Amino acid sequence: MEQYLEILKKYWGYNSFRPVQSTIIESIVQGRDTLGLMPTGGGKSITFQVPALAKEGVCIVISPLIALMTDQVNKLKSLGIKASAIHSGLAYHEINLMLDNAVYGAYKILYVSPERLTTDIFKIKAQAINVSFITVDEAHCISEWGYDFRPSYLKIAELRKLFPNVPMLALTATATPLVSDDIQQKLLFRERNIIQSSFIRKNLVYFVRNTDSKINDTIKVAKKMNGSGIIYLRSRRKVREISDHLRSQGLNSDFYHAGLSYENRTLKQNNWSNGITQIMVATNAFGMGIDKSNVRFVIHMDLPDAPEAYFQEAGRAGRDGKKAFAVLMVNNYDKSVAANRINSTFPEISEVKRVYEAMCNYLQVPIGGGKGIAYDFNLYNFASTFKLNALISFNSLKILEKSGYIELTDELNNPSRILFILGRDDLYKFQIENQKFDGFIKLLLRSYTGVFSDYTVIDEEVLSKRANISRELVYQYLVKLSQMKVINYIPAKKTPLLVFIEERLEPKALYISFEAYTERRERFESRINTMLRYAFNTDTCRNNILLEYFGQPVAEPCGECDVCKNKTSSTDENISISLTDKIIKLLWKESLSLNEIAYALSEKEGAINESVRYLLEKEIIIYEANGKLTLSD
Repeated sequence: MEQYLEILKKYWGYNSFRPVQSTIIESIVQGRDTLGLMPTGGGKSITFQVPALAKEGVCIVISPLIALMTDQVNKLKSLGIKASAIHSGLAYHEINLMLDNAVYGAYKILYVSPERLTTDIFKIKAQAINVSFITVDEAHCISEWGYDFRPSYLKIAELRKLFPNVPMLALTATATPLVSDDIQQKLLFRERNIIQSSFIRKNLVYFVRNTDSKINDTIKVAKKMNGSGIIYLRSRRKVREISDHLRSQGLNSDFYHAGLSYENRTLKQNNWSNGITQIMVATNAFGMGIDKSNVRFVIHMDLPDAPEAYFQEAGRAGRDGKKAFAVLMVNNYDKSVAANRINSTFPEISEVKRVYEAMCNYLQVPIGGGKGIAYDFNLYNFASTFKLNALISFNSLKILEKSGYIELTDELNNPSRILFILGRDDLYKFQIENQKFDGFIKLLLRSYTGVFSDYTVIDEEVLSKRANISRELVYQYLVKLSQMKVINYIPAKKTPLLVFIEERLEPKALYISFEAYTERRERFESRINTMLRYAFNTDTCRNNILLEYFGQPVAEPCGECDVCKNKTSSTDENISISLTDKIIKLLWKESLSLNEIAYALSEKEGAINESVRYLLEKEIIIYEANGKLTLSD
């Protein structure tokens, strides 16, 4: 591992790997297909970035979020690592050039969005790329059993045909045992190989507050913590309202949601990351890709839809290993809200088809057309144009996505780019013959490097200041040079995209499987019910509920969460002797988990927990390394 440690130290400044990181790296270097399960903040990116630099060739990384890909590429470039990203927001000739550059070894890491994998240009040119290994980030997206299934991920397995001897690394922070098995099956793993770190975060304390005033309790917690934090809500409108209220109470807060401009979001995120802003009140659009270690608390004022989402978002607290808190605010109203969310998330199939027709008309896609084309798409403008409910429209589009008809992307921030088409000799002749462009061309060449070999990001505002001319005149120069075939100029674009995976169909030909629709609804309902159990349970350690859900060995009660804190110390008087005898007899035969004991005995969960705690305190029984209970020697 010496070579990998040197790379880690050189580029990231760390002296050692975390145990699971080194194990995953060793596995992929040995050429083994590998599924790495690491909770949020575990350092998943290191497990493919380090070996990518050590091995010959290009590491292809499949990622579902364009914003996250772009952020990762920018970070890698800032470290001096050659990287690029191919996604639906790029022009055909940009993708063509990137693939050519990858063939000639211009990158060590190439990010690709899943819907681009099946395009003809990728399949043809990728065969000539020397691929070291393939990484599938957010691998749970390939499983219909997962909480964020994306049909485009199912296409990843086709890479096996292009690169039959190349190992595959799948990474995720949230996967149940069923999803883990499904990931390996869908990616055609040559052998079962899971490497996982424990989901136990000993420094992270889980609390649930059943309160009549979520805002008042949130303020109390935020003031008590006196540190950096995140407060999550579902509504864009509410994040601003809550942030304003926090500021009125003397707290340093700001708000964040996906509807803000890219520049505004970037400024807010940087202010929070750098400690200028203490508390960020945000929708779940905030947090992905953020590496801030000293977050002391994460508060959820609305009930998340799934344990996976809650575990990931709550896990953004305490990455520095110091004590941190994950607090969920609930009240009885949340139960009815959860029930309503099931219905709004799964509109009737007839409504989904109506939204499909409206969407196709809005984008002016003809019958039989559209396949593989990415369209700028503003959800709220669309819903307003056709007088549709925005939430119902969004959820209808998500059903169409999960049915394999379209792909929705997050909002792009594609800055302006240029590429010189003329070679240096021809460019020199052009400058002599067109003196009015000479000064501007020299400005471009002085300001940016690599403009002859790859598309280069430019800033029209910076160029206008350097040339002491208006921004509009800079734009006109760039457009004219592009028309004259001196450069390719792609202006900046900031919009979400909607990609047609299949051509537009006649209404009667649009098929949404009722069985699949029903199964997804039932899985969604099951995840919400698990969250309700977590939120309103008063008997079982919060940490253990999450461990149980993710199929991890249930540990001793954490002793720190609100359930554990509210438990009075077990005494001989409040323990049922007959129940403890039953538990001892069960464990005399074999070691059992707490759930297995509860299943075997027809007793109340609280009574069993109290009896087990009593037997543990008296050291009559102990926990084994695998999390099961057994009689002590």
